[in-house]
Amino acid sequence: MKNKRQVIPLRRKREGKTNYKKRMGYLRSRMPRLVIRKSLRNIIAQVIVYEQQGDRIIAAASSAQLKKLGWKSSGSNIPAAYLVGYLVGKKAKTSNIEEAVLDLGIYQQIKGSKLYAALKGAVDAGLNIPHDQSVMPSEERLHGKHIMEYRKTDIQKQFEETLQKIRSMK
Repeated sequence: MKNKRQVIPLRRKREGKTNYKKRMGYLRSRMPRLVIRKSLRNIIAQVIVYEQQGDRIIAAASSAQLKKLGWKSSGSNIPAAYLVGYLVGKKAKTSNIEEAVLDLGIYQQIKGSKLYAALKGAVDAGLNIPHDQSVMPSEERLHGKHIMEYRKTDIQKQFEETLQKIRSMK
């Protein structure tokens, strides 16, 4: 009888949190990563650089920060995701980051989703990120017109005011 050795996958792979094959591709590119994550109430975007001791966060933004800038709507919708992306892109530019690669992790990549709205915000802020224009949400969805029709609220005004505050930040 032969001895069979069972190989147990790494914990984060077993839990479905990390795709190590994708991660190695990102790290081999030696470019900063724009990491976008979502939860039920928030969108988080970070620009991360790999270092030998561990990943280092260069710039970060979340929809919780939008509340301080006057955003009163949900922190997990498409307009909020766009504003978070714009904010992290602006912070990355002040840290002399010009380009990055998109890291969506294990999320299913759906055309026009809030993950791509955050990417659109970062690109509009001036970051050079390789992407396909066809996956971006439409301008109407970025500005929240689909939400206005549903909720009968003036999210367009909130969006413009919050975007102006982000643009005026140093």
